[in-house]
Amino acid sequence: MRVLGINNYQLSFQRRPKKEEEPGLRDTINKTYDALGTQERVVITHGSCFPASEIERNTNIGSPYGDSAKDWIKFLMLYGFNGNQLGPSGQLEFKDGKIKPSPYNASAFAKNKLFINLHDLTTDKYGKILSEETFNSVTKPIEITAKDYEFTNFDEAVEIYDKALSESWNNFKANLAKGQPEALALNKEFKTFLQKHNSRLTEEGVFKVLAKKYNTDETDDWKDKNNENLMVDVRNGNYEALKHYNEIIKSNKNEIDKHKFEQFIATKQIKENKEWRDKNGFKYYNDLLVGCSKMDKWRFKDAFLKDWEMGARESAGESQRWYIPVIDPKKIFKNDNYELNVGGEFLKEKIDYALEFNENLRIDHAMGLIEPYLLSKYAKKEEFLSGPQKNENVEKYISQLTDSKGKEYDKYWDYPKLLEKLVLPELKKYKLTPDMPVWEDLCSYPSRFVDIYDHKLHLPRIINLDWVRAQNALATARKGDWYLIGSHDNIPAMTYMNRIGTMSNGSKGEYTREHDAWQPAYLAGYLNIDDGRHNITNIRNELKNLYETNDRERVRAKFTELMTTPKFQISFADLLGITDVTYNIGGTIREENWKERISPDYLDKYYKNLASENPTALNIPELLKKALQAKIDMQVMNSADKDKTRIELNKKYKPLLDDLQKYADILKEPEEEVK
Repeated sequence: MRVLGINNYQLSFQRRPKKEEEPGLRDTINKTYDALGTQERVVITHGSCFPASEIERNTNIGSPYGDSAKDWIKFLMLYGFNGNQLGPSGQLEFKDGKIKPSPYNASAFAKNKLFINLHDLTTDKYGKILSEETFNSVTKPIEITAKDYEFTNFDEAVEIYDKALSESWNNFKANLAKGQPEALALNKEFKTFLQKHNSRLTEEGVFKVLAKKYNTDETDDWKDKNNENLMVDVRNGNYEALKHYNEIIKSNKNEIDKHKFEQFIATKQIKENKEWRDKNGFKYYNDLLVGCSKMDKWRFKDAFLKDWEMGARESAGESQRWYIPVIDPKKIFKNDNYELNVGGEFLKEKIDYALEFNENLRIDHAMGLIEPYLLSKYAKKEEFLSGPQKNENVEKYISQLTDSKGKEYDKYWDYPKLLEKLVLPELKKYKLTPDMPVWEDLCSYPSRFVDIYDHKLHLPRIINLDWVRAQNALATARKGDWYLIGSHDNIPAMTYMNRIGTMSNGSKGEYTREHDAWQPAYLAGYLNIDDGRHNITNIRNELKNLYETNDRERVRAKFTELMTTPKFQISFADLLGITDVTYNIGGTIREENWKERISPDYLDKYYKNLASENPTALNIPELLKKALQAKIDMQVMNSADKDKTRIELNKKYKPLLDDLQKYADILKEPEEEVK
C-alpha cells in the first residue's frame, strides 16, 4: 500500500489479495476466461480519467503513460483484463483561453502534452531539464478525500504544464550548449524524431502561433482570412502565402521549436509505455475519432466540404450538431486506381498515427466512413426540426447531397468504397483483420450504410446489453462483435434501475425495470439454464426474487451475463463502483462532462467497497464463477448426453469454481483497521 506521502490521515486496510495470493488469483481468473472462451476483456478508461499522472503529486489531470498508469494496468491485469480502450489522445482545442475538454475534438496527430510525466524530466535520464523545485512548486501533494473519484481541472493542468515545459525547454537548450552528455543524447533522439515529423510539426507550430494571436482555435473567428486559409494557399504555391508563412516561422522560431520538443517528449514517453505494455501483454485500443481538431482542419482545409458538418440524425428530437468537418467525397480518391487525394491522405495519416503506438482501435462512428449525416454549417437552430420529418435544406445524408446541377454530389460513390479501398487495407498493414477493432456502429442505420456495413463487408457490431438479451444476441452474432453495458457516455450502471424514461404504457417511469433485457426471470434462467441441475427450480426462483427486490443484484446479474460473451468492455467507473458522478452524457453540454477521474487511493476504496454490505464495485471472481456455471449449463443443454456431460464438466471445473469462490470471499472480507 502506497502512503502517497500524506500525513495526518488514518488509512484503513482492506483484506485485499496478499502479494503471495496474487499469482494464484491472476491464474484462476485467466483460466476462467479461457474456459468461457472470452478473447478480449477491455476496460474503458480515457486518458485524463487515469489516476494522477505523478504518483505522489497532483497535476490536475490523469495520464495513460505515467507511473500511475502502470499501476492501474497491473490492477486490471490482476483481474484478467487484457486491454484498455482510450479516448482520442490528441491535443485539445481551446477558446478564449479555456480548454475544450472533449477528446472527440482533439487533434488526430499532435499528442496531448498534458499526458507527459513531468517527474521524469527531473531525472538524470532527461538531464534534469526540470528542476525538483519547479516540479514541486507547480504541482501539489496528493490529497485523499471521502469521494471515490476526482475531477480533472484542464485549465489548471495547462498552467502547470506550460510552466514546467517552458523551463524544461530552456534548460534543454542551455544544457545542449554546455555539451551535457544527457542533453546530447536527448538531442540525437530529437533530431531522429524531426526527420519524420518536422513538416507536420512546423505547420502545427504556425497554427498555434496564430491561435494564440486570436485567442482561439476557431479559425472562423480569426479576423484575417489570409491566415484562415494560409495552409491551402501555401500548398497551392501562392508566393505571398509562402512568404507570410516563412515570416511567421522566422519570427516565432522559439515557440514553434518548443512545440516540436514537447511533441518529441510526449511521443518518447508514449513509445516507452508501449514497450512496457508489450512485455506485459496488455493492449491499448486507441480511439480513431471520426472528426479532428480545428488545427487538423486548418492544415487540410481543402480536404473538407465547405458548407456542411457532420452530426447524428435524431428521429425523436433535433439532430445532434457535432460541428465536425466532413471529408469531401471528391477529395478522397484521384482516379479509378484509387490513388489517394488530399482527403484520402488525411484519413490514411489519421489511421497511421492512431496505430503508431497502440495495438488496436475503436473506430468512432463507423457510419461517418460510409454515409455521414450532414448538417448545414450556417443553419440557425430553429431550422432543425424536432421529429422524424427533417428540413432537407439544412440536414441530409451525404448520398442526398447534390451539386449545382441537381446531380448526386458523390456521383462515383467514393464514400461507399472508402472502407474497402482505404481503411481495411490500411488496418491490414498493422495485422488487424476486420473483426478485430471495436466498430462503433451505434447510429441511425440508413439503407446505404446497411448495404455496405452489414451485407457487403459483414463488419462487427457493438451489442449493448442495455437493450438486448445476450441469449438472443449470441444466437445471431457475427465474427468480432463486442458486448457492453453502458459506455463512457452513460450514467453508472448501478443506477440504471432508477433511469426515467417512457414506459410501455406511454407514461414516464423507471423503464429499465420493465425492459425485456432486464427481466429477473430471464436473468435467473439464462445464468442457470441446465434443467437437470439439482434443485434448479428453487435456484431460479430464489434468484428471480432476489433480482426483483435488490437493484444492485440485478445489475450484477447483467454484468455476469456480459461475461458470458466472447469480447466485452466495462467502464472504469462501473468496475470501481463509482455512482455519484458521470464521465459524459452523450449529446449533452454539461459542466461535468469529460472531467471524472480515478482517485489516487482507488485500491483502498475498491476493496472497501467490495467488503461493504451491498457493494457497487464489481467482484470479478464472484461474477466469473456465476458466468462459468452458466457456460457449463449451456454446454450440458447442447449435449446429446446431458447427464454424462454434466458429470464430466462438473468434475473438470470444480477446482476452478472452488478457487473463484475462495477469491470472491477474500474480496468480501471486512476491512481491518490499522492503528
